[in-house]
Parts: sequence; C-alpha cells; structure tokens
Amino acid sequence: MKKTDEIKNIGKWGRLHYDYLYNNKRTVINAMRIKGTLNAYLQDFNRDVDETFDRLVKQTAKAENVTEQLKSTNQIEWLRRMNNIRNRAEEFVLNEFVYQ
Repeated sequence: MKKTDEIKNIGKWGRLHYDYLYNNKRTVINAMRIKGTLNAYLQDFNRDVDETFDRLVKQTAKAENVTEQLKSTNQIEWLRRMNNIRNRAEEFVLNEFVYQ
C-alpha cells in the first residue's frame, strides 16, 4: 500500500503533520489506520490548525496596526508587513502543532 492511499482532502497542515508522523511516529499512524480514524483525524487537525493560523494572523495584524487604510495608502509596505506576520504565524503553527 502506498503512503497516501487512504488519506484524502487533508489540506496543507494535515499533509505536513502526516509527513511528520510518517517519518517520526509511524506507530501512531498504524494505530489510526487499524481504527480507521486517520483521515478524519487529519481533516480535523487541518481545520483546527487553519483556524488558529487565521486567527493568529488577524490578531497580530491588528496589534501591529496593519490595516486596510495602510493597504490603500502604501500597498508595498502593507504587503511586506503582512508577509512578515504570515511567516511568523506559520513558524509558530509548525512548531507548536504540526511537528508535535
């Protein structure tokens, strides 16, 4: 059986977490395969982490005053700051959720 035969529609975070589990904690994956819960777990994981990521980006942008007004007056600065916020949020999510 191929590595991805039974997993479908798991999203970015689910895929990254699956790859981490596959490479580091294969017994966890095997136990979920036996129970038939692997795909549902990865879909739920992806949904929860995606919501956390989005919330973190919005809260950080608000805290750092990265607003629609900045976007309309200085698009390059808004883009630079939003990319920075998204990169920091992604790093946090990867370390705190995906690679655990």
